Amino acid sequence: MIQYTVRRLLSSVPVLLGILVVTFTLARLIPGDPCKAMLGEKATPEVCERFERKFGLDKPIPVQFGIFTANVLRGDLGNSIRFSKPVTIILVERLPTTIELSMAALAIAIMVGIPAGIISAMRHNSPVDVATMVGANLGVSMPVFWLGLMLAYLFALVLRDTPFWLPPSGRLTAGLSATPFYEVYNIALAPESTAFHVAEFFANLYILNSIITKNWVVLVDAIKHLILPAVALSTIPMAIIARMTRSSLLEVLGLDYIRAARAKGVPRLQLIVNHALRNALLPVVTIIGLSLGGLLGGAVLTETIFGLSGVGRILFEAITARDYPIIQAFTLVIAVGYVLINLFVDLSYSYLDPRVRLD
Repeated sequence: MIQYTVRRLLSSVPVLLGILVVTFTLARLIPGDPCKAMLGEKATPEVCERFERKFGLDKPIPVQFGIFTANVLRGDLGNSIRFSKPVTIILVERLPTTIELSMAALAIAIMVGIPAGIISAMRHNSPVDVATMVGANLGVSMPVFWLGLMLAYLFALVLRDTPFWLPPSGRLTAGLSATPFYEVYNIALAPESTAFHVAEFFANLYILNSIITKNWVVLVDAIKHLILPAVALSTIPMAIIARMTRSSLLEVLGLDYIRAARAKGVPRLQLIVNHALRNALLPVVTIIGLSLGGLLGGAVLTETIFGLSGVGRILFEAITARDYPIIQAFTLVIAVGYVLINLFVDLSYSYLDPRVRLD
């Protein structure tokens, strides 16, 4: 298992290098001049020359790529052109929002999608099965931006004076603040140290931070603000997981060992849970892993609709402003997330199916 993990991590290095090359190249192929995008169309050639010299954009492209790669290997993701501060700090501020939203959306998709798929497979060709698959098709087809707006309208305006009211935007109600756990427990950290940035990253995960600090008011408020965007973002992966669970379970239920267990009189529910479901989950786990990677990289519409300052939203703003350091760094982080998620999915196969051996 350890050897397999090490080999997979080493084999990911060329993939990440290729992503670096493609991201670096495509970022510079975006039409437009970073100087004019940042300073306006009336910026003089002299001003743009100083601008390019300041951010190293006057050097040849291969030299820029070499400098960027060397900095990444040292853990330096550069400085943002637009915000004039290290990209690492922006990541610490923005990435927790996207992670929290993606994990909540995936949790909803799993908790609804897998049971829906199981019920649909158990009631194959029944009205319940048809209704579930129609709902799954609607979930895949429904635009996230439309669903997000409809949810915000329904729960924030129509149900405004009812117990079902939910906030339409932001992460916390105005006036509430999530005090970082290191301040609550008087943990002394140097402001520029790596330990401080790591602590700040986890503190920006409001739900986790509020649990650690036992701030239940902030916890409830953060969950309320997360419900609508998470539901909107979860619809597509939920529908895909439900369809995959149904088809995989139906395939397993037709195998010989399931028919033998049924002939022995094993109850239907026990047959599903103890015999069929574990084998049927292998392709479902793959879909869940890919869905999480997609959620991390594709939350821009949801974050924009619900006013969340996450990776997707700032990445869109960076592309508009030709902020190359943010584009490159955030794309690299999302790519690393994909690699780690795929590795975790592969390792989970040996647990779900002992016949799978990771040598």
